[in-house]
Amino acid sequence: MDPRVKNVKQLMRDNVPRGWTLLELAQAVNLSVWRLAHIFVSEVGKSPIHYLRELRMDRARYLLEASFLSVKEIAHQVGIKDESHFIRDFKKVYGEPPTRYRLRSMSGQLNEVSSENKSDLENGADEGAKKNERRKAINNQLAKAAKRSILIFLNFVTYLMADLDKAI
Repeated sequence: MDPRVKNVKQLMRDNVPRGWTLLELAQAVNLSVWRLAHIFVSEVGKSPIHYLRELRMDRARYLLEASFLSVKEIAHQVGIKDESHFIRDFKKVYGEPPTRYRLRSMSGQLNEVSSENKSDLENGADEGAKKNERRKAINNQLAKAAKRSILIFLNFVTYLMADLDKAI
């Protein structure tokens, strides 16, 4: 791969939230905008801006799964200032809005933990230490799910309050 393209990709990965322009990226590797776009597409298969959008959506997906940040905070963390644009772009990539994705992700994680626990019990793994570890894992997962649910509920209430303020 062309070292200039590698450098541009690394710049974007290192600072996803930054509002990169093609001109800034091109200047960073001493190329014209046109030449950078041409080389980037030939090496990566997509334009630098599409690549950056993909990085942002991937980071957003990770934050939805691993953090308790609100959708608005996640949009800001990945460099998208308008929450509605973020929701639209996320839905385009993952097929559902961020809040629904988070809920589905949470329920999937809980199902994994409970099925692991069930299979251990069926296999007769009744050692005290293993049981305690599994219980701790389940309790941690449940605590995370409860925190996420509370945050989602609070976001929902915030949106309802905003709608009521508009109506009044």
